[in-house]
Amino acid sequence: MSVRAQRAARARIHPSILSADFARLGAELDRVRSADAVHVDVMDGHFVPNLTLGRPVVEALARATTAPLDVHLMIEDPDRWAPGYADAGAASVTFHAEAAAAPVRLARELRARGAQAGLAVNPATAIDPWLPLLEEIDTLVVMSVEPGFGGQAFLDLVLPKIRAARRAIDDTGARVAVQVDGGVNAETIRRAAEAGADVFVAGSAVYGAADPEAAVLALRELADGRAAPCS
Repeated sequence: MSVRAQRAARARIHPSILSADFARLGAELDRVRSADAVHVDVMDGHFVPNLTLGRPVVEALARATTAPLDVHLMIEDPDRWAPGYADAGAASVTFHAEAAAAPVRLARELRARGAQAGLAVNPATAIDPWLPLLEEIDTLVVMSVEPGFGGQAFLDLVLPKIRAARRAIDDTGARVAVQVDGGVNAETIRRAAEAGADVFVAGSAVYGAADPEAAVLALRELADGRAAPCS
């Protein structure tokens, strides 16, 4: 089976708890049981203007769920802080290309500690300079909004970047997922999937729905092409 055929088999949905009720996170995790992972946004108020949660909450989440934790670090100095999130129980840890001083060394350290390594690029960041790192990472995250706040609208200007990432991955045979983060909902997920994404972070589209579990299932079907897109 080719890499492209493997990718087409099943889209992965990662609900973002940034849109969940922080006062009852344990219960919120139970509302998305079919999710492929739980997306945890860590913001420091410096790299991005917002401030969210940190390592102690990630440790608590790891004790509260068997779902993999997909931790996205929107922080300064990830070279120093990211390995600790692998130790805290994260299944994957994503750091930003714009913030890392030594991204290859950091990715290798994360893998050595048992976590998958993710590299994120902001909407205005060119992706081509980072494609030579594909063998060093497990996930390439294309931000489809400016990082820092949930509920923003999807930026279609990143679609060519997703296509470029998918071409490079397919051409090299690298086993790297293309994750899209920001503004993913029933109206935008099909466009991102057609461009080449196979992992989708959805916050308000899941936790803003009356039935978050049903929303996860519906988004996956849309990304896999099994349901009609919303008009």
